[in-house]
Amino acid sequence: MLLAHKWETDHDPTGWWMSEKLDGIRAYWDGEGFISRLGNKFYAPDWFIADLPADTLDGELWVGRKMFSEAMSIVRSGGQSDEWKKVTYVVFDAPEAKGGFEDRIAHIEKVMTRAEAPYARALDHIVCKGMDHLREELVRVEQLGGEGLMLRQPKSKYAIGRSNTLLKVKTFHDAEGTVIGHAEGSGKHKGRLGALIVELSDGVRFNVGTGFSDAEREDPPAVGSVITFRYQELTKDGVPRFPSWVGERIDIKTPAPIAKDARSSSGGAKIVKAAKKPAPEPEPDDDKPPIDYQVRLVHDEEKKFWEIEVRGSMYYTRFGKVSSPGQTRITELGSKTAAKSDAEKRAAVKRREGYRFDKKK
Repeated sequence: MLLAHKWETDHDPTGWWMSEKLDGIRAYWDGEGFISRLGNKFYAPDWFIADLPADTLDGELWVGRKMFSEAMSIVRSGGQSDEWKKVTYVVFDAPEAKGGFEDRIAHIEKVMTRAEAPYARALDHIVCKGMDHLREELVRVEQLGGEGLMLRQPKSKYAIGRSNTLLKVKTFHDAEGTVIGHAEGSGKHKGRLGALIVELSDGVRFNVGTGFSDAEREDPPAVGSVITFRYQELTKDGVPRFPSWVGERIDIKTPAPIAKDARSSSGGAKIVKAAKKPAPEPEPDDDKPPIDYQVRLVHDEEKKFWEIEVRGSMYYTRFGKVSSPGQTRITELGSKTAAKSDAEKRAAVKRREGYRFDKKK
């Protein structure tokens, strides 16, 4: 897929195509189904895709502004959920159409008008008149709750990978990190998530403690998950300032490094004590506590397994392809009750994702 670079203020946007940056799930339509950035299939209901054209399209599965987490939840639910009625496939490019960007916009309008797909539409683009126009439109979109803007170079071709012909414009930055632990809440959040302990690709660790709903605090992403967070800038030590939760990612495996040009020259965010990195899987003869809870699940279509076992205040999660040794993560929760409760929640999430109990176990 075509990926964007960040817009810099010394770049004149005059004459470039401008559109709202959507807070949805990137999805490539190959004429038969949706494919993620990683090449995985997104399973939508038959009625949702029935009228989509046979052309290849690039767009986002979008629910609305500030609703990224809900969009992610619906897409992960598979093709049986009526919640898909909240989703719109918003198309912003046609990878295999001939000509420059203007030709592809015209092609999208033509095929989408002919298809009359009730759950899809073309994204609106306007020509940027200059820096003042860009700033005005950015303020307007952000006041409505939007993420920002996208700029597209006139007459540009569709290129695979990151390209300077596509630029994103935002007041705040988005980035990805890996969850390495859970910080317990206090006060009104006592007994549930207080903050996620997150690690960047360069090893910087910090807490993300704002932006969560009550439901998300009750069932936070598991250790090892990749999340998106929003921040204002980086301190001189590379720590994101004012990080806020956006949502869990299922379309990328490894967070990309944060560009260091987002650093600030002063100020700083307190680095909290982070959980230790996941320990390697213990050998069979290690002296481990007895098993208090154990579940093994398999996903037939994806040929994957997922299992969890609680031993005292810790649980061991192992996952991977069926017939492979898989990967193991160890999480310390502080008490046997908390460990078992968290393990049961994670097993329930996996079952909603299509996993079933392994009858061989």
